[in-house]
Amino acid sequence: MPKSGSLTKARIVESVVETNGYTHKKAFETVEIILELIKRSLENGEDVLISGFGKFCVKKKKKRRGRNPATGEDMMLAPRKRVTFRSSKKLREKVNEKKISQL
Repeated sequence: MPKSGSLTKARIVESVVETNGYTHKKAFETVEIILELIKRSLENGEDVLISGFGKFCVKKKKKRRGRNPATGEDMMLAPRKRVTFRSSKKLREKVNEKKISQL
């Protein structure tokens, strides 16, 4: 895979086809099932831990004061949830290893 750009779902499917010999249809269905499981868990407020990769967490944000950037008017922002990602130590080491070796 090329080093530039973003990793897309299509590139993930293509990689599954190349490495496992799956058909495009089977690879696409497999990737879709995995992503759907992750999405469903996060929607239910559950954390998703992928060993050696990282952890997706759902964080609750409280109601807070904000400002309308167009008018400068003060406003209250509604409480919401957001997804955060914390990489595993192994992933951090691999990412930093590549940066160091490229110097």
